[in-house]
Amino acid sequence: MTEGPDKNCPHRQQGLTRRGFLSSVSAGTVVAATLTEAPAAPMQKIEATGDSRAVTLRINGLSRKILVEPRWTLLYVLRDILGLTGTKIGCARGECGACTVLIDGKPRYACLTLAVEAEEREITTLEGLMDGENLGPVQQAFAEEDAFQCGFCTPGQIMAVEGLLRQNPKPSIDEIRLGVSGNLCRCGTYKHIFNAAAKAVQLKQKGGAL
Repeated sequence: MTEGPDKNCPHRQQGLTRRGFLSSVSAGTVVAATLTEAPAAPMQKIEATGDSRAVTLRINGLSRKILVEPRWTLLYVLRDILGLTGTKIGCARGECGACTVLIDGKPRYACLTLAVEAEEREITTLEGLMDGENLGPVQQAFAEEDAFQCGFCTPGQIMAVEGLLRQNPKPSIDEIRLGVSGNLCRCGTYKHIFNAAAKAVQLKQKGGAL
């Protein structure tokens, strides 16, 4: 029986084997889903108005000074202003978790966070989990455990697991379930997501891929 989200979330040698084929396809899918960090979109000249202000956002270890309007969400700024499209637009009202990012190491919905709220705080997006072209441990675990189908929710799921493991390096299965309960998967791959989180624990302990 497929397990759904918790509503009480606080938030070979020759040839190719079947397993090898599936693993390679899975890894490619995760890379496609998670992306590499897109270069920042060329900044258009923004005319300052009484409703605009300059803010400094520290994203994936880099400080970016941009002009924003107070009403702009962090999701909008990440995707449309800075070109970091690994953060997905889902429901845009804090219900699905597709836009999950880390702020000071904790998962937050970017669609419910104003850009000005995140000023001078440590923001980590999906792109920030990669080491150059190499997947991070949680991303690798999702590939190995086939923890996705359509892949649209995968970035947010990965960020939720990453945030959980930063706070609790050895979570129990119940803690894993709770940790990702704020992220919906309409394909219903929750069991694989739970397995991926458990695999990510092993990968992080070993410092990378097994």
